[in-house]
Amino acid sequence: MIELNKADGLWTITLNNPDKANALTGAMLTELCEIAEAATDASALILTGAGKVFSAGADLEEARAGLATSDLWERLSAAIAALPCLTVAALNGTLAGGANGMVLACDIRIAVPEAKFFYPVMKLGFLPQPSDPARMAALIGPARTKMILMAGQKITADEAYAFGLVDRVVAPEDLMQTSLDLVADSVAANPEIATGIARLCS
Repeated sequence: MIELNKADGLWTITLNNPDKANALTGAMLTELCEIAEAATDASALILTGAGKVFSAGADLEEARAGLATSDLWERLSAAIAALPCLTVAALNGTLAGGANGMVLACDIRIAVPEAKFFYPVMKLGFLPQPSDPARMAALIGPARTKMILMAGQKITADEAYAFGLVDRVVAPEDLMQTSLDLVADSVAANPEIATGIARLCS
């Protein structure tokens, strides 16, 4: 359900559980954590999903059993944020719930026009993972962060772009090529230079 492709320094992770809207189980989260923690030698990393939804967040049955408050979410976003390479979230569709964390931890986010963004933790009775509100607020400001987390608003791709939550909106057929174009210079660069620039931008 998690696919990993490595080619010439580029790591591409695909959430591949489209029949369940790429909802994440504990096993999937653990695998994602292990991949992200091992990607320290990657020249770039692209995170995407199969089908028409990027991820619906936690698998509902496992969420009720405790996955919604698992430290795996924070472990995953921390691992992605710590990577020295360029990371791109290629959002093939809607992004919901705890799946926001891994996407917020990426350096660049691009989305298809049909994508929607929401994070209904308050309605469901959970706190978001600790780093998620801070990362979101750094991108779009505290008021818009509260619009998503406290007012429970679903944000369209165009609104997300206007807010600064995503960096580009592209047609579905252009999503992966745009992602590849964005990481091309980093993949081709001297790793020490790329890592040095990443540190300067942090």
